[in-house]
Amino acid sequence: MVDGIDLDLVPGQFIAVVGPNGAGKSTLLRLLTGELKPTSGQVLIGNRELSSFSADQLARRRAVLAQHTALAFPFTALEVVLLGMTVPGLQAEVGNARQVAFTMLERLGLEQLAGQSYTTLSGGERQRVHMARALCQLECSGTPPDETILLVDEPTSSLDIGHQLIVLDELVRQKRRGRSVFAVLHDLNLAAAYADEMVLLAGGKIVAAGPPSEVIQDERLSLAFGCQVCTNRLPAGGIPFLLPQACAAAEVCAVARKSPATYS
Repeated sequence: MVDGIDLDLVPGQFIAVVGPNGAGKSTLLRLLTGELKPTSGQVLIGNRELSSFSADQLARRRAVLAQHTALAFPFTALEVVLLGMTVPGLQAEVGNARQVAFTMLERLGLEQLAGQSYTTLSGGERQRVHMARALCQLECSGTPPDETILLVDEPTSSLDIGHQLIVLDELVRQKRRGRSVFAVLHDLNLAAAYADEMVLLAGGKIVAAGPPSEVIQDERLSLAFGCQVCTNRLPAGGIPFLLPQACAAAEVCAVARKSPATYS
């Protein structure tokens, strides 16, 4: 349940929603996608009520990556991505569609798995395949990027560090093209590193919203998560910690895949 949420998704902006379990993050996303209808208030695209759009009209304006997507058919990874171009209202030439789909797989580090059965992929690989599918939907929508919205729920939850950065780099790429990007994230460090704006939820309400520097503050985080949070401080006892760097991640990981390390 969420209450009193007032939020604008601006073209060319990446908004990350964070908060504890049960804060209302996924509920908010489901309201924005139209999966749930608000009991009060409105969800608008432009100046038009979300519920007034037909399925094909919505498909041309926004793409959704759910946290969990079930698919039991023995499609290849490439065929699953191509499903993003077969939603109502979208049209793409067969040759161009396959090229766009393969490009999206390549951006997400999946080009070598294009012909592999989806059912044999790991959870993280499946997650990236569906990310590529959502990107293909927008690419073939025929709608200018600054009139489209990408909504993603925990896109990095099943991924290792390197692939988390690849996915987030792609979200930034989409933002820079003019799309509105809205992502539910658990990792506060990554959200702060990548998002233009953060929304901190707790108990279905907004605790804080604004640039990461305004949201990532001890008092606000401690209140939201119910535990003491100390930002920008080394762990006690000299315990090592790691913070991924949000720069050129895709290129670094691509090099790593081509030249894997060897150990003696």
